[in-house]
Amino acid sequence: MQHSDRSRLIYLHGFRSSPNSFKARLLAARMADIGRGADFVCPQMPASPARAIELVSAGLLPRPQDTLVGSSLGGFYATWLAERRGCRAVLLNPATNPARDLRRYVGPQTMYHDGAPFVFEPAYLGELAALETGAISFPERYLLIAAKGDELLDWREMAVRYPGARHIVLEGGDHGLSDFASLMDEVLRFAGMLPPAPADRTGRF
Repeated sequence: MQHSDRSRLIYLHGFRSSPNSFKARLLAARMADIGRGADFVCPQMPASPARAIELVSAGLLPRPQDTLVGSSLGGFYATWLAERRGCRAVLLNPATNPARDLRRYVGPQTMYHDGAPFVFEPAYLGELAALETGAISFPERYLLIAAKGDELLDWREMAVRYPGARHIVLEGGDHGLSDFASLMDEVLRFAGMLPPAPADRTGRF
């Protein structure tokens, strides 16, 4: 049982992904390095968006002191949850309109990491549409990490979706953020799990 005042880092993976995501594994290892391994949570998200939200919202009960880290479709879920639970959210190349973008994936699919089959049902598009949120209420609760080189999603849509939030825009990169190891500590600082970096450490921001 988590102590009531202990913050957690809750990682929400993307479409067809799993807790075996390399970003999830990197964060789990880094959290262990800083003595916070028990505070890292990464559930296997169901294919159904409604069930995925229920799993996190009712099962994990995110609290204001927690930070959600959402990758791709997980970023869309993290936004919905952050607006309702009052927690922070880090968005890694987040999906901004998955009801549109995932339409072409309706039907049989396989998971990335183990090849397990599943079906992305047509009804799931409606579930995604039902989870769309308006403008974010508290931009300071959000950190967007977007790669201009994302081959699946448009970083400009991401930037427009999160006005006023802190943005880290990578000039290159890819959808999976293959250089995520260099960004992990920024994520953990935003989550309050590492002390702030010196203000003049880098000019990226």
